[in-house]
Amino acid sequence: MNVTPYLFLDGRAEEAIKFYQQALGAEVGMMMRFKESPDGQPGSIPAGSGEKIMHASISVGGHMLMLSDGNCGGKPVFQGVALSLGADSDAEADRLFGALGEGGQTQMPMTSTFFASRFGMVADKFGVSWMVIHEKPRG
Repeated sequence: MNVTPYLFLDGRAEEAIKFYQQALGAEVGMMMRFKESPDGQPGSIPAGSGEKIMHASISVGGHMLMLSDGNCGGKPVFQGVALSLGADSDAEADRLFGALGEGGQTQMPMTSTFFASRFGMVADKFGVSWMVIHEKPRG
């Protein structure tokens, strides 16, 4: 059993995929547009949204993240959830934090804490909250 985050970007999925490719080195596993659905375009999707993403999966550091344009309304909302991104070094944590923060909003600046040599929280330009961490060595 596993749990996979699924982001509904409300019409901005393709833009988000390109952003995550650049910022995180994400790799696209699959991508299907609404127009490619064998059942036709769902009635809840606005007319002219055939090019929007019905379903996509990307890999970030070997972990899957799924995305969709959902109902293509244009205003994605993410509340009560954050994605945690573990970095291999302090420098990598700072780089990832900066890349995700491009056009976004810092929620907690990168700092050293009792549990991590680098930790910060940022909402990217799509409103997705990320916690970037480089844990302190144990022991």
